[in-house]
Amino acid sequence: MDPLPPFATHRVDNQPPEFAPRDLWADDAALREAVAREDGAGFAETLAIYGALAGDELYRLSFDAHRDRPRLRTHDRFGQRIDLVEFHPHYHRIMQAAVEHGVAGLSWSQPRPGAHVARAALSYLHHQVEPGTSCPLTMTHAAVPVLGRAPALEDWARKAAGPHYDPRDLPAADKLGLTLGMGMTEKQGGSDVRANATVATPLAAEGEYELVGHKWFFSAPMSDGFLVLAQAPGGLTCFLLPRWRPDGRKNALRLMRLKDKLGDWSNASSEVEFAGAWARRIGEEGRGVATIIEMVMLTRLDCMLGSAAEMRMALAQALHHARHRHAFGRRLAEHALMRNVLADLAVEVEAAVALAMRAARAVDRAALDPHEAALARLVTAVGKYWVCKRAPGFVNEAQECLGGAGYVEESLLPRLYRQAPLNSIWEGSGNIQCLDVLRALTREPEAGAALLAELEAAQGLQRDFDAQLAALRPVLGGRTPILEIEARRWTEAMALALQAALLLRAGNPAAEAFCVTRLAGDHGNAYGTLPATLADGRLLERALPG
Repeated sequence: MDPLPPFATHRVDNQPPEFAPRDLWADDAALREAVAREDGAGFAETLAIYGALAGDELYRLSFDAHRDRPRLRTHDRFGQRIDLVEFHPHYHRIMQAAVEHGVAGLSWSQPRPGAHVARAALSYLHHQVEPGTSCPLTMTHAAVPVLGRAPALEDWARKAAGPHYDPRDLPAADKLGLTLGMGMTEKQGGSDVRANATVATPLAAEGEYELVGHKWFFSAPMSDGFLVLAQAPGGLTCFLLPRWRPDGRKNALRLMRLKDKLGDWSNASSEVEFAGAWARRIGEEGRGVATIIEMVMLTRLDCMLGSAAEMRMALAQALHHARHRHAFGRRLAEHALMRNVLADLAVEVEAAVALAMRAARAVDRAALDPHEAALARLVTAVGKYWVCKRAPGFVNEAQECLGGAGYVEESLLPRLYRQAPLNSIWEGSGNIQCLDVLRALTREPEAGAALLAELEAAQGLQRDFDAQLAALRPVLGGRTPILEIEARRWTEAMALALQAALLLRAGNPAAEAFCVTRLAGDHGNAYGTLPATLADGRLLERALPG
């Protein structure tokens, strides 16, 4: 070796190269197969382009977008109320790229079979590198069908679905593209939105109201408009509340403060007060929850996708490190116990991606196929509960693969770890999802029948799966009601069974390991406890090509 220069005490070696650039689409066999299986193959070129962009430029920009947190400016220097949120320029570049490539609108701008699957895959790719921006992208996407119910909001729906991003604070009429946020929860109610106290008073013009009240979590406050719930004379009602009134005046919504959150730092969340804010009704008075229910299903799908994406990126980071770092005479990835940990994590990702993409196909076909509509109704809640629950522990295990390097901010892992709990809380916590599963099974028996049909298509392919199916059959068939106190146990059982069925039917190399460990219990309480015969090296090459 060359001698060290004067005063240099060490060489920097035994360190992995930078992770990026990576092609997140080409590197991900599980995603490509799931997209093709769920009828999204017609969009493969679109996904390939975005996978390369996300794994290179957007990955690099994300560090500044996350580190330089949004700042609230309530007033300008003259004392005038402006209620603006300022972001690092890289945040806006990431948003621009996402909107232009269809992360927020492809489902609506290219409405052909497989569009929702492709849009889900775009969201999955995007969330891996910058999850904070996923919040406004998700809400903009999910708001479009709700806006479409009000003929007076046709322009709003069209501009929200379009490939144009415009961060300027201007009236909607002056912009080509619009983003949407939402404000549902209040201090006194939380998930119990029927306890909302914001009051909506009708104005003289049909469909126009004035809102007075507050929202405790007002997501993406820089958006052009917000879907909110308020108490109209006829009961809880859904409204579009824009930043600017139709007459060109600033609307009377007051941003009180930004939330100081555990993670999701690049995205702003706020508290807001409505001081006579103008809003337009969507749907009938008293039908607010029914009006936004489609939006809820779409946002739950994105929560599932987001958690799966975080697990996928955490696994990729761990694999990249383990393949380049040497310890005790060998690369980390060559040590049997480390291979077991990585393979076990890969099994979990394969199952999460399979479930999320199957849910996306159910959403894609829901308007045309009653079976798919019933399946979407149940599986978005089941999958949202289970996949989101798995993410925090998973990311921590991936951190451990890097050791101390995974605990410092220069790596991506601390950001992913802070982000991981969010999706299990947002859009209804775990108990809310499980109660919704009970509600669907009780009130909509076709939902249970649809899931049962999905599971029975895999009957006979693996003995442990067959045992799980036998236990679930009376529950999904409506013969054995689920007690509320057992809702989590049965929701978990449904999620695991569907994941197993999807892997088995696809001939996925993770299927046997998943069934033996997740269904039959031949597994410890931590990752890395696969039976020796199932710690398959093929799973690691599928997860990230060497």
